Amino acid sequence: MKDYVQYCPVALASSVIAERWTPLIVRELVLGGRRFNEIDRGLPGISRSLLKQRLDHLERKGVVERVELSQGRGHEYHLTPAGRDLEPVIMAVGEWAVRWMFSEPEPREVDPVTLTWWMSRRVVVDALPEHRTVLEFDYRGEDPTRIWLVIERRETSVCTDPPGFETDLVVTTEPVELMRIFSGITPYARALASGGIQVTGSKRLTRALPHWFAWSPFAPAVRTRLGSQAQWSNSALEATMQPGPAVDNESDRPEPEHSEALVGRPVRLPDAEPALTAAAQIIEDDGSIPDKQIARWKNDGGSWSTTD
Repeated sequence: MKDYVQYCPVALASSVIAERWTPLIVRELVLGGRRFNEIDRGLPGISRSLLKQRLDHLERKGVVERVELSQGRGHEYHLTPAGRDLEPVIMAVGEWAVRWMFSEPEPREVDPVTLTWWMSRRVVVDALPEHRTVLEFDYRGEDPTRIWLVIERRETSVCTDPPGFETDLVVTTEPVELMRIFSGITPYARALASGGIQVTGSKRLTRALPHWFAWSPFAPAVRTRLGSQAQWSNSALEATMQPGPAVDNESDRPEPEHSEALVGRPVRLPDAEPALTAAAQIIEDDGSIPDKQIARWKNDGGSWSTTD
């Protein structure tokens, strides 16, 4: 990559990490990828030769270093202190995108193998069963596929072919639905209740399953974004329900005034509905409303009941 020939820290940093694929390669390294194949697996669409070029570039710039394996042939890529300093940069970029460019995932953006691989790196070791557990993902959709996650406390493996062990749990879903859970858009419990995800196996393992994963590192930012939308829409809804001035004749009634949204468009009741649903789920997840009242809210089609 050519330098910008500018005496500017932003230009200098851009010459190191702003080339196509490089920020995503750094993301994979930050999230724990070390072997070439591990990094490659998290980057569907990049050629192996281009990945090698980018890693060599980062090595020359002092962001990564190659560490020879003590046993056997090969090496790993480790972040240097300069590379580790990029972790908050990568997180800030991702959180900025959530805040200003957030959108629903589309099928073309979700590769089942990559999603399962990302999940394998986000396991909560202390929450895992003590014995080996095989999790089978039965992905539905236009291109149905099965992928296995062999979970052990010392290592978790992704298999695109049957691993040779008996399956303990089967998760049936569409890739986009699981991505919505992984990214923090849809709470696991809601997806399970709506049928977006189905889990079959022993009750003990089924109940423990959602606690095995930390989900996306950007999930908290997504939940904050959705929570802010819900809070704003709730305020907008309350504004539309405020009584207007008393009038003697219908013809004298003033035109309704709409509060202006942050993006500069009028607030209308339909705009608030999805966000209010999200707000209700946030309250449910928080546990500040009794389960009995939550159930009544669902049964009443989304209307809160004032009776106990």
